[in-house]
Amino acid sequence: MTDDVLLKVDDVRKNFPTQSKEVVQAVAGVSLEVHKGETLGLVGETGCGKSTLARCMAHLYDVTSGSVWFEGKDITKLSRKAMRPLRRDVQVIFQDPYGSLNPRRRVGSIIGDPFAIHNIASGNDRKKKVQELMELVGLNPEHYNRFPAEFSGGQRQRIGVARALALRPKLVICDEPVSALDVSIQAQIINLLADLQKEFDLTYVFISHDLSVVRHVSNRIAVMYLGKIVELAPTDELFGQTRHPYTRALLSALPVADPDTADSREQIILGGDIPSATNPPEGCRFHTRCPKARLDCAAGEPPLEPVLTDAYNHQTACFYPLTVGEDLSTAVPDLKAS
Repeated sequence: MTDDVLLKVDDVRKNFPTQSKEVVQAVAGVSLEVHKGETLGLVGETGCGKSTLARCMAHLYDVTSGSVWFEGKDITKLSRKAMRPLRRDVQVIFQDPYGSLNPRRRVGSIIGDPFAIHNIASGNDRKKKVQELMELVGLNPEHYNRFPAEFSGGQRQRIGVARALALRPKLVICDEPVSALDVSIQAQIINLLADLQKEFDLTYVFISHDLSVVRHVSNRIAVMYLGKIVELAPTDELFGQTRHPYTRALLSALPVADPDTADSREQIILGGDIPSATNPPEGCRFHTRCPKARLDCAAGEPPLEPVLTDAYNHQTACFYPLTVGEDLSTAVPDLKAS
């Protein structure tokens, strides 16, 4: 592990048992690194496992197998007590600003919890620190004694941001922090997170199903499908030199402001539904929906590695990666034996 790697996940798997005794393979062998000071975007359709992976990163879930390393230390098996000091360094901003705040508690108490839990400040000192945090994230410090219901959705998310930043963490996991907000408010929260990252030298893992948002905030992007990373690359490369058919399909679904451009661009319609995570397909998990699928895609699982002429930092899990300019909309799968 190099010095600039803040967090590393190595072949992490997370399974959930069901009442029918089946097992949901939410995360199915993911390995990646998060570098100090960067924003790593994590994208994919709903149910692909990105939020579960984030909770494994933060040790909110115990992993089924694999390991999680933070600053060179294996935190995979640490007890709740042993994790407490590390909680100061790893914080989470949750998706729902309505559900992540206790409606029966005043905002000052909610934001002040980290100071109380870690015995850092009390009394007037704690109140002063909380009000400074409120001002930092654009809230009126005089609203210290209000309840969450008295704030708008965007203001509630700012409360969540203030709580996450209270102890000046090194890593902040943003779990779809703007998906429940109006578009105009989304921009405000994204700009706030960017400003705070510069001011406090924060590292972000930014989770979203919206590629346009992730493109705006991320240095690198990891694309997940059915519990696995299928493409990992610097943001500009992912958009300019897409290799995986699933990534290309996601990009083709992005809204375009210009109607002429929207009419003329590549349209990729994926067939079928996402397979069940309790019984994923053999081989490449995407082959049942992939326009380029061939017989060997169903037989073996492609490794996540550089393909064609890509550098090491652009990795793709595909036997038949896309070349620049290749038209995927006319591709036809062939899964029959010759």
